[in-house]
Amino acid sequence: MKLAVVSLFWLCGFVSAEENERLPNKCEVCKFLTVELQDALEKTARSREVLEVGEVLDTGKRKKKIKYNTSETRLTEAVDNICERILEYNVHAERPGSLRYAKGSSQTMTTLKNLVHKGVKVDLGMPYELWDEPSVEVTDMKKQCETMLEQYEDVVENWYFHHQDQRLENFLCENHVLETSEQECLKEVWKGDMGDKEGAEEETSAEEEVEEGKLHDAGEL
Repeated sequence: MKLAVVSLFWLCGFVSAEENERLPNKCEVCKFLTVELQDALEKTARSREVLEVGEVLDTGKRKKKIKYNTSETRLTEAVDNICERILEYNVHAERPGSLRYAKGSSQTMTTLKNLVHKGVKVDLGMPYELWDEPSVEVTDMKKQCETMLEQYEDVVENWYFHHQDQRLENFLCENHVLETSEQECLKEVWKGDMGDKEGAEEETSAEEEVEEGKLHDAGEL
């Protein structure tokens, strides 16, 4: 049985073309930094733990007790390695703008893996084992996240201790990091259905071509 090589220009040619040109902008970096930090903090928001801080003096003065969910310790633990979580994202090239960055496998990659499992030879210029490694775009976003977090550390602390009545995205991104003209990505919200339907149609179309033998043989390419 011959292995077939998929002619994938219609499916993912634009992915490789854009990957060299399309690195995350400042708006996208700030957006996902705040998403991850807000999420990390929300996981400990209801903690009833009480911390004891300070030293016990010879006078017998007791350590000061503070609530964990309002402590600096909670913020420090949430911020620690927060940008590493960016590496969990993948590029969903079928989606527009900042929505292209999301966790989970993209429709394009899901389609390609399904074809491989059917015995189709798909050449992306890298070993199959590396397909799930963070892309150039995602790795760049992680680096930009680290730089931004270091640069705006005081702003994040100010929000945490004094302004949690505001969304972190609004306080950090809109008020401190971005100019008004740079805030477009903050308005982008994933609605789900449309992209999934289109991706499913692409996957079905590709698999139908496999069944019908329309894919190019390796020797023909």
